[in-house]
Amino acid sequence: MKQKEFRNSVRAGIPIFIGYFPAAVAFGILAETSGISLLEAFLFSAVVFAGASQFIALNLLVTGMGPLGIILTTLLVNFRHFLMSTYLTTRIKEKSIRYYFPMAFGVTDEVFSVLSFTRGPLTKGIVMTLEFCAYSGWISGTLSGFLLGGFMPEILTQSMGVALYALLLAILIPELKSSFNSLGLTLASGLLNWILVTADVLPKGWSIIVCILVVASVGAMLPPVPIKKEKAHG
Repeated sequence: MKQKEFRNSVRAGIPIFIGYFPAAVAFGILAETSGISLLEAFLFSAVVFAGASQFIALNLLVTGMGPLGIILTTLLVNFRHFLMSTYLTTRIKEKSIRYYFPMAFGVTDEVFSVLSFTRGPLTKGIVMTLEFCAYSGWISGTLSGFLLGGFMPEILTQSMGVALYALLLAILIPELKSSFNSLGLTLASGLLNWILVTADVLPKGWSIIVCILVVASVGAMLPPVPIKKEKAHG
């Protein structure tokens, strides 16, 4: 890997590190208050490394949902990563399959965004350096948050739950501003989940799985309807 490529990759990865660290701190604090150990919290981030899905999985774990439901939920929430990884394989210069798994593991929304706007073919060095910046930010933030959670007042640690909604809104709002379909599907998803939870006909946590499958299927069949922006008057 060329020195210039390494510097550029690190420079691009620093903002991702800075953005991931506080979110991971919030996750670490929640993990500590949920009763899991430091090792379990570390493995949660080191093995799963799934951002908002980790908050969802932790919440489902606390509510008593079984392993199958948690795994299926996180798989559905992160299914978009299959598409991201598939696209990136067309941009990577080296075609050695042995590097595909570690590179695919490190793909996140932010990493994919930066790599998508990188001009020219990508090298494994560029991809893995950028992913390491994101990964190290998430791991170090998780450990810091867990250790910090042991010293924080209970009222503050409980308030960290808002981080889950903040992460989901950060992902959702840009899409809502550009598509009527996304807005309608979001409202429909919330309504369907409320109906299922109120009816109490499904095991704990399975309402979100049903919502994902139903709303995603409907969304796949709808034609795109972009929101028209008004032209500024001079």
